Amino acid sequence: MAIPVLMDHDGAVDDYLAVLLLTTMDHVDLLGITVTPADCYIEPAIGITRKILDLVGQTHIPLAESRVRGINPFPQLYRRDSLVIDCFPILNEPDEITTPLLAESGQELMVRVLREAIEPVTLLMVGPLTTLAVALDMAPDIEAKIKQLVWMGGALNVRGNIAIDLEPGQDGTAEWNAYWDAEAIDRVWRTGISIVMCPLDITNNVPVTPAFIRKLAKQRRFPLSDLAGQCYSLVIPQDYYFWDVLATSYLAHPEFFQLREWETEIITKGRSQGRTKIAPGGRKIQALDTVDVDRFYAYILQQWAR
Repeated sequence: MAIPVLMDHDGAVDDYLAVLLLTTMDHVDLLGITVTPADCYIEPAIGITRKILDLVGQTHIPLAESRVRGINPFPQLYRRDSLVIDCFPILNEPDEITTPLLAESGQELMVRVLREAIEPVTLLMVGPLTTLAVALDMAPDIEAKIKQLVWMGGALNVRGNIAIDLEPGQDGTAEWNAYWDAEAIDRVWRTGISIVMCPLDITNNVPVTPAFIRKLAKQRRFPLSDLAGQCYSLVIPQDYYFWDVLATSYLAHPEFFQLREWETEIITKGRSQGRTKIAPGGRKIQALDTVDVDRFYAYILQQWAR
């Protein structure tokens, strides 16, 4: 039986690769994709997503732009990657884009898909949770249609990934997807939705390494590997990790992972805004705790060899 999945991403390099990986999963019934305007410029982010769906021949998947806003914008330096990737030759060989963009907003699509779903849906969210928070405010009844939320975000026992020189009002404890809109994270935390969190604690163990890039380069004859290699070439000079791709792989191979339960709270104000704090008596979530790194690397290379 195919697993019904609704995806939300926010247009960073690894978000597109998460889309690419998800579309290779035969056991997933991808009900739709929403794009949140966070770590990107939204027009090229939408364009890239449409072109990826064209590339993999899945032009039927509903796609919508979320019309939401966060509190703390991502730096322009990060967001400009969407402008570059949108110009990649591999994504611009056809004269026209086939995959349509829906007129309804991302939050409206989320509400509609969940209400129409025959069985509970897994939400895969690899950016901020604002689209979900807004959808819940619009239609509280959709909570009952969510089987689980798999979210790439937060940091539990490690430092966050916000450079204090870029955000001097932050103390370095928050992860960017949570910091963009901490109030939305807190809104979701106040639901009864089952949450599987993919925090920096685990993603710090899966860097994008030169050795991995060399293996990917040997698969350049495959379009998906070629696209992934071009995307990673933008970020390999910096410390970069398989954030969203790791979270996505959990849907295919949960046996690669060990999970651990934590009691948590979300800090919404002050210098720790966006921190996902361990707090005894707090909201219980499951976090991806360990991963078989070798099996993970081998899996994504296998999936992109097409």
